[in-house]
Amino acid sequence: MKQDKSIATSYGSTPRILNAMLAGIFCLIAVTSSSQSKQTTYCNPINIDYGYTPIPNFSEWGRHRATADPVIVTFKGDYYLFSTNQWGYWVSNDMLNWKFISKKFLRPWNAGIYDELCAPGVGIIGDTMIVFGSTYNSNFTLWMSTNPKENEWKPLVDSFNIGGWDPSFFTDDDGKLYMYNGSSNRFPMYGVELDRKTFQPKTTRKEMYLLESWRYGWQRFGEYLDDTFLDAFIEGSHMTKYKGKYYLQYGAPGTEFSGYADGLVVGESPLGPFTTMSDPLSYKLGGFIRGAGHGATFQDIHQQYWHVSTMVVSVKNTFERRLGIWPTGFDKDSVMWCNTSFGDYPHFLPAATSGEQTYPSKNAPSGAGSFTGWMLLNYKKPVQVSSTLGGYTANNAVDELIKTYWSAQSGNKGEYIQTDLGSVSTVNAIQVNYADQDVDSSFLGKINGIFHQYKLTYSSDGRKWTMLVDKSNNKTDVPHDYVELATPVKARFIRLENIHMPTGKFAISGFRVFGKGNGAVPEKVKQFFVLRTEKDKRSAYLKWSPVDNAFAYNIYYGTHPDKLYNCVMVHDMNEYWFKVMDSKKPYYFRIEAINENGISAPDQVIKVD
Repeated sequence: MKQDKSIATSYGSTPRILNAMLAGIFCLIAVTSSSQSKQTTYCNPINIDYGYTPIPNFSEWGRHRATADPVIVTFKGDYYLFSTNQWGYWVSNDMLNWKFISKKFLRPWNAGIYDELCAPGVGIIGDTMIVFGSTYNSNFTLWMSTNPKENEWKPLVDSFNIGGWDPSFFTDDDGKLYMYNGSSNRFPMYGVELDRKTFQPKTTRKEMYLLESWRYGWQRFGEYLDDTFLDAFIEGSHMTKYKGKYYLQYGAPGTEFSGYADGLVVGESPLGPFTTMSDPLSYKLGGFIRGAGHGATFQDIHQQYWHVSTMVVSVKNTFERRLGIWPTGFDKDSVMWCNTSFGDYPHFLPAATSGEQTYPSKNAPSGAGSFTGWMLLNYKKPVQVSSTLGGYTANNAVDELIKTYWSAQSGNKGEYIQTDLGSVSTVNAIQVNYADQDVDSSFLGKINGIFHQYKLTYSSDGRKWTMLVDKSNNKTDVPHDYVELATPVKARFIRLENIHMPTGKFAISGFRVFGKGNGAVPEKVKQFFVLRTEKDKRSAYLKWSPVDNAFAYNIYYGTHPDKLYNCVMVHDMNEYWFKVMDSKKPYYFRIEAINENGISAPDQVIKVD
């Protein structure tokens, strides 16, 4: 009878058991959907399998991933990404998932052991892609391909004699071909027209532009734009044509600084003369990862503009860098803009939308390049970890600085980091940024076939956990993995558990959770002052009353009240020493406060003479 009763009880529980099983199945489907469904958003730095430093003889501590000086071109419906010292290039059909194609462009008589295609120039001539690296060596090869997707290349010019650091190519509407180059703290950027058949110069090389740091504050050298340092570098030229005008871009003042940017001069012909724009085109002074220099502008398959550029890490080595992509365009007055506000938060990928892109505002409709409105939920929130290596403490993973990181004591399976959002919030996306700690000595150059594996779980109470993302079978290298959830979840705790590291310790520079909190957005900023210095009009002191429930502020600025196209994100402070202005023009500013729940109403625009 006891056995019968037990059986009867089990049968009586079947609906509950069945419901639980169905719930588990639906949960599994939801998790699978979250991790496999097509994403509509991306997050900088872009998640590609960056190669390891090509420079030999570093200590074990100093080994790291790095690339810079990117170019993206659209060719036959796909995107192609080239950058410094990667022993190949990437191809993508959606600007999110990039497939690496191995290719050594330096031939035996000019190839360095650890230096491969530095700061490449890429051009499209009809149905042909051409590629060339930085050099003053006349033996370097200019390559061509009509099918780069299948890695089919051949020399176009065996010894391209028009060498130069940081080359770029531009084909005008009339078919004329131009080359720009230059990387120096003494000499200007140059331009020359090339013969389409012989690729020899048709004209004498001309000076395009030389930096004027005495006038433009942002061109000063150094992390703090100090006039006592050496002259800044001008480098990384790139030309864009729009409605009959020529927009020549250049990188400055130095690749290792937060203020690394792409400046802009505008002219009526490919070789000038040019008018200098007061402020950089792409500039990213604050946030998780900074810098937006030495890049290139391109159009997606829907003809919308984007800008790809170099972002700064510079911890293990001066040249430790990553890549970022920003929405770009032209306003009604043909002024070129690049939007880096919330530049390392989730944004929408290219999409077929009507009309040209306009500079996104907080209330702009969703579209290509627009900010999603998903806020950072765990800035400096409590963190729990499995172990800690030395001074690489847990809080470093949530401090919004890619330069700092937490490291576990090992790279073993089971090491974890757990973040507390403070209250139950809506989670839309998560970015896992790995750091390089104790990289194996064999990791030099491009290492193919390596991968990360991990699991993400979530909880509302810290006791009952549910699978969120399962990448325990992943076989790809994802140093800055970004996962957009197909279905948002309600959670307070998110745990990242290591399964496999490609090399070194389990180390995280940014465990970033995006979505919306359940509290109030910040109040409007009050008493915002800008005090411009009298002796040096390039600089100003900014101060404002702190907002109690804000952890950051966006400061927008420009030389026209309706064109505040540059932005500085400031964390934890209510003052900022601003040193980037054109000394000969008045400036306009506005400020907004930020927290995990949203953005405040902006303060009114103020003018400073």
